[in-house]
Amino acid sequence: MNTIQTAEPVLRVRDLITTFHTEEGAVNAVRGVSFDVAPGEVLALVGESGSGKSVTAMSILNMVRRPGRVEGGSVEFDGRDLLSLSESEQRSIRGSGIGMIFQDPVGSLNPLMRVRDQLVEAIQAHEPVDRKEAERRSVQLLADVGIPDPEARMADYPLAFSGGMSQRVMIAMALANKPKLIIADEPTTALDVTIQAQILELLATLGRDHGTAVLLITHNLGVVARACDRIAVMYAGKIVETGPVGEVFATPGHPYTRDLLGATPSLDRPRALPLVAIDGRPPSLRTPPRGCAYAARDPRAFDRCFVEDPALVADQEGRQRACWLPLEAGTVAPRESTEADASPAEQERTEPILEVRDVKRSYPAGKKTLLGRRRRVLRAVDGVSFSIHDGETVGLIGESGCGKSTLGRLILGIESPSSGDILFRGRSIVGRSPGERRTYNQDVQLVFQNPMSSLNPRMTIGQSIGEALRAAPLKDAARRSRVHELLELVGMEASAEDRFPHEFSGGQRQRVVIARALAVNPQLVVLDEAVAALDVSLQAQVINLLRDLQRRIGLSYLFIGHDLATVRHISDRIIVMYLGEIVEMGDAEQITAAPLHPYTASLISAVPEPDPARERTAERIVLTGEVPTPIDPPAGCRFHTRCPIGPMHRDDRGICGTHRPALQDLGDGRKAACHFPGELSAVGAEAAPAALPASGLGPVRRTGGAGPADTAV
Repeated sequence: MNTIQTAEPVLRVRDLITTFHTEEGAVNAVRGVSFDVAPGEVLALVGESGSGKSVTAMSILNMVRRPGRVEGGSVEFDGRDLLSLSESEQRSIRGSGIGMIFQDPVGSLNPLMRVRDQLVEAIQAHEPVDRKEAERRSVQLLADVGIPDPEARMADYPLAFSGGMSQRVMIAMALANKPKLIIADEPTTALDVTIQAQILELLATLGRDHGTAVLLITHNLGVVARACDRIAVMYAGKIVETGPVGEVFATPGHPYTRDLLGATPSLDRPRALPLVAIDGRPPSLRTPPRGCAYAARDPRAFDRCFVEDPALVADQEGRQRACWLPLEAGTVAPRESTEADASPAEQERTEPILEVRDVKRSYPAGKKTLLGRRRRVLRAVDGVSFSIHDGETVGLIGESGCGKSTLGRLILGIESPSSGDILFRGRSIVGRSPGERRTYNQDVQLVFQNPMSSLNPRMTIGQSIGEALRAAPLKDAARRSRVHELLELVGMEASAEDRFPHEFSGGQRQRVVIARALAVNPQLVVLDEAVAALDVSLQAQVINLLRDLQRRIGLSYLFIGHDLATVRHISDRIIVMYLGEIVEMGDAEQITAAPLHPYTASLISAVPEPDPARERTAERIVLTGEVPTPIDPPAGCRFHTRCPIGPMHRDDRGICGTHRPALQDLGDGRKAACHFPGELSAVGAEAAPAALPASGLGPVRRTGGAGPADTAV
């Protein structure tokens, strides 16, 4: 985060209007948007899906695809109106004056071209340099964004890079011609928090070291609090509030801003309190409402809100808001809190519903020998043991590649363990007969990350849910009645049965997927990143729904995720995995308040919190590098090559590199696999203001040592 600059804006957007002309009518996607971005400033553009954020970004670049087109306003970049330039002039600015970082780096890189060729092409498209010079600069760019061994990695294809490293390549391409402005569209969505922290720090250095302006499009308010100077909140194609991040977060002036903050999970929020779920859904931009677009979703709205659209007005401090509601003590009053939930963790535990006993799952890897055997083995899950009780939610977290999803497949019976056992209600699920397998498949259900890919787009909602009831001996009338019952159970109207998936929001589609999973009366539901792709408002709806269903019908959950704040909010206990092993487990509150394993402490410090003041003062550990390969894991403690208190930083910690620590019981239900448990439990406490670096991101402790997995930001 940088001090807001007073120089002339590098980007000035005024009254931007973008419309999509469809067969059903005109969709007013962007409706008179105006804002500035100064040199060295990071401006966040936030809002729910469909609010117009990405369309605004594409309109700035005049890259809106048909049937959409920019129909009004001006976009002034470096003193020139981009919308009045010819196509060739606009192309010369894209990539040179303005760089773009897309949400999906893997889909944005050409899989058939080596990274070298893509970087060289990006440089030579805008500068008259020979290939040798372009390659030299490409190597330096990869080094600048923290790619280890950049000369060797230049020869790799994009598939050889992880998601975090692919995003770094995208940032290198965006920086190739030293642009004055970078537009980053959800650059950290779906990334692990450790990789996310690296990317955010990298973006923050652009303004500090190069004076680059950044327009960051995101729905993650924790990311905004950590990396941005100012915020512009969009709703229904318009900006409804702008201002400095610290001031807007402390005193939100618009009800929508207030509700977005209330819907965001935080490590400090009491778990017993439900998140603020925003009622309803955004209005159709084909027929925008007459008055304030948010009035129908705000219980505090009054008559004027429904008939007259408020203008975006600046106050004496330069903040802007578009709202008829009066400010109360400098901020819009919060919604009334719902009564605290009865925590399932307080219930008396019975016998476990599920027991995982020393489970291992290995896969052959590498080339075969002359005898047809594989020389190497990939240990995806390596000796995992835990249990889940009735009415309990167990969270499972860790970086990509740690074995979370593999463990989920083993529990679902999609794959079988190489060794160990999994018991459901005291009986092993391994080696069951087909009939027993069908019964187990009803008892244990799965909810995937992407609800749209989980539903057949050609089937109505009623048909999708009814399909899960085919095994039950129900007549058509009884089946339809059961579909209605399930829809009402997840908070949807029975009339939704005749509509198709594309007619619903992401949160509503996920409710349908949950209803389908509940159709066979399961006892345990495995939720694999079930809310990772949802906006915070939709995420809050789904999380509150899951907790409500658990109280009402006694469901048990295994909640797999990488967002520790979200996992903590819904879980009674948390299991932390690293390279196929459990490194810590215990009560959710205790783990996040006082982690015993340095990896857990590192994950917690990497979580961006929706609190700018805390983000500027809290000590952070930035894990460098990526998770080592499970084919050849480090000897001793598998985390020691990245550990902030390990032998890479302490000469007296040789035991970490030679002896593998056991998962030991440390009391109060806490377990950790560490030779020095609890040493980093204070990470995240506020540091002295004098320790603030120039970036404003808070004190940083980098970790990691030499080796192929290490990366220095």
